[in-house]
Amino acid sequence: MLRIAVPNKGSLSEPASAMLHEAGYRQRKDSKELVLVDSDNQVEFFFLRPRDIAVYVGSGRLDIGITGRDLLLDSGSEAEEILQLGFAGSTFRYATRPGTATDVKEFGGMTIATSYPGVVAAHLADHGVEASVVRLDGAVETAIQLGVADVIADVVETGTTLRNAGLEIIGEPILHSEAVVIRRTGADPEDPKVQQFLRRLQGVLVARRYVMMDYDIRVENVEAAIALTPGLESPTVSPLHHEGWVAVRAMVPSKGAQQIMDELYDLGARAILTTGIHACRL
Repeated sequence: MLRIAVPNKGSLSEPASAMLHEAGYRQRKDSKELVLVDSDNQVEFFFLRPRDIAVYVGSGRLDIGITGRDLLLDSGSEAEEILQLGFAGSTFRYATRPGTATDVKEFGGMTIATSYPGVVAAHLADHGVEASVVRLDGAVETAIQLGVADVIADVVETGTTLRNAGLEIIGEPILHSEAVVIRRTGADPEDPKVQQFLRRLQGVLVARRYVMMDYDIRVENVEAAIALTPGLESPTVSPLHHEGWVAVRAMVPSKGAQQIMDELYDLGARAILTTGIHACRL
């Protein structure tokens, strides 16, 4: 049975459970439930703190897990990323009071406060900077005001919180993070149970990016229409009872689907339909 770690709370939890549900797996109904066995799919889910997941997977206690790239790298665990999931995106950056520094190379001898000391220490080492790193859990932006640190390193979305605290962003991003699937470093990459799980999640990712488009069009306009809807390998083209017309079916990116429909209509296509894709295998 495949043993999988899933975030039990926070920004990773609900999107991860939703994706697993779309992939055909049972998910818990009670947030207090810590272990869930999905006998039909031969999977056992363990709902853990997101920060702990890389530790359990890296130690080999669990086969794979879903966590954030930032938490994986910060853990220092013997685990590796094997699939990007496209949600819970964030950017990790330095910030300080105006005039303190303009680049990470100026942080030598300073104190940096962060909730991700592993990530920050590695980044400083990569740039040859020696600085003190202080770990704080939450409200990192107040560390400078309270005299705990000269610089902070934190997740930045719009930057509004930092500006309200009188801080400015310094240098390039330390890290771009998102939800990822991880496994123990050195684990069998061809494990059939893991590969099946990954195929299911990849099917959900594709289904979220594409819609199925159907339309009728005259034969003489088929080539121009297919140029707009090439599909993945090629579209399905079927003759209609009405001579001189065919029906076309193809997967198209959901982003921009409305524009494609407009262009097909201008080519003479009619009965243009788009339908959502629940799951797929490529």
